[in-house]
Amino acid sequence: MSELLQRTPAPAALAARRAVSWLFLLNGMLFGTWVSRIPMVQERHELTHGALGVALLGMALGALVAMPLSGWASARLGSRRVAAFWTLVYASMLPSLAFAPGVHWLKAGLFLFGAGHGGLDVAMNGQAVLVERRYHRPIMSSFHALFSAGGLAGAALGAGMAWLAVPVETHFVTVATLLGGTVVLIALRPLLPDDPVDRRSENKVSSNGGRLQASGSGKSGLAAISAADLRRLIALGALAFCIMMGEGAMADWSGLFLKQVTGAGDGLASAGYAAFSLAMMLGRIAGDSLTLRLGPECLVRGSGVLAAAGLLLALVTAHPYAAVLGFAAVGAGFATVIPQVFSAAGRVKEISPGLALATVTTLGYGGFLLGPPLIGFVAEGIGLRGALGLVVLTSACAVTLAAALRTRRSDEITSQVQASQRLSV
Repeated sequence: MSELLQRTPAPAALAARRAVSWLFLLNGMLFGTWVSRIPMVQERHELTHGALGVALLGMALGALVAMPLSGWASARLGSRRVAAFWTLVYASMLPSLAFAPGVHWLKAGLFLFGAGHGGLDVAMNGQAVLVERRYHRPIMSSFHALFSAGGLAGAALGAGMAWLAVPVETHFVTVATLLGGTVVLIALRPLLPDDPVDRRSENKVSSNGGRLQASGSGKSGLAAISAADLRRLIALGALAFCIMMGEGAMADWSGLFLKQVTGAGDGLASAGYAAFSLAMMLGRIAGDSLTLRLGPECLVRGSGVLAAAGLLLALVTAHPYAAVLGFAAVGAGFATVIPQVFSAAGRVKEISPGLALATVTTLGYGGFLLGPPLIGFVAEGIGLRGALGLVVLTSACAVTLAAALRTRRSDEITSQVQASQRLSV
């Protein structure tokens, strides 16, 4: 194990890691750019919380349609080509959200923007799995740290643009052109071709005697998953759903909570998501070492408790600075959970890592994109403060679902790495 940790990656793997890092950064920054100007878009179109929730539902539907298509296309064409396609769609649709002349055009733009976000997310995580496999050590958390860094950068830039009264049209066009163009020119070429094991599954999946079997073109011609592993995969997806519902809520509603409930100004309202993203980024930077010290299950249980406590602080006090601090605690709590879920999904036996990852990602990002509209609908009845209490409940559920991360294989890896570290000291 110590030899694996010290192995130097090949130049192609190093270049691919830089390329995938650009994709995660772009995904986070485009999303952070959008959420930083949601209050302005809501005011421009005179949307109630419920109407905004309906508009955000279009983004959710776009992502949920694109994610399975992205997984299928990655199996057929390779995640490298699919990532390139969705990068172009995602970046090009950001300006449409600023130029939308009416609510219906805004909903259509959000549908395509959500499709770009969701499709790229599946493809870039598939590439991250390929790169991590070539590194022979955990690096997934570092990729997700860059998504958080992108969200932080997008939110911070949005706060600055709002403070300077820069038109949202100018803001969105500049970000989409500069960032999207840079990634297309620099990041896409070094991406890795998919491994044969990740592209062996065909479309047809049938149930047989408690096992799911998919015919494929690999050497064995079959890929099967036991009922127990299927249950574990669903539990991992439910864990991802809970956490990513909270992430979506912080992205879409934290600014409105600060502005409308606590009375914060536009600058401080944007700082709420920035604090959340900064805490998440720092937590993910430390994620791999925390995993080795605490183990996946213990780390995720503590993370759920921290997130629930932080949001309770924000909701109970309803003070702008206490709320920003609470949102930062939520970000720190959420930070390491999704990388743990994706890594665990890749270790599920008798199923291609690509198929497992696509399943968990789709379930998780369903929460990320369906959660905000749900909160909007609930806020119509009990107010935004009460509606955000749903995220406290889902964070508490994550504490229980953390048991899905417990596997003999993950325990063996953690013990071996800890032993190698003690020997090196």
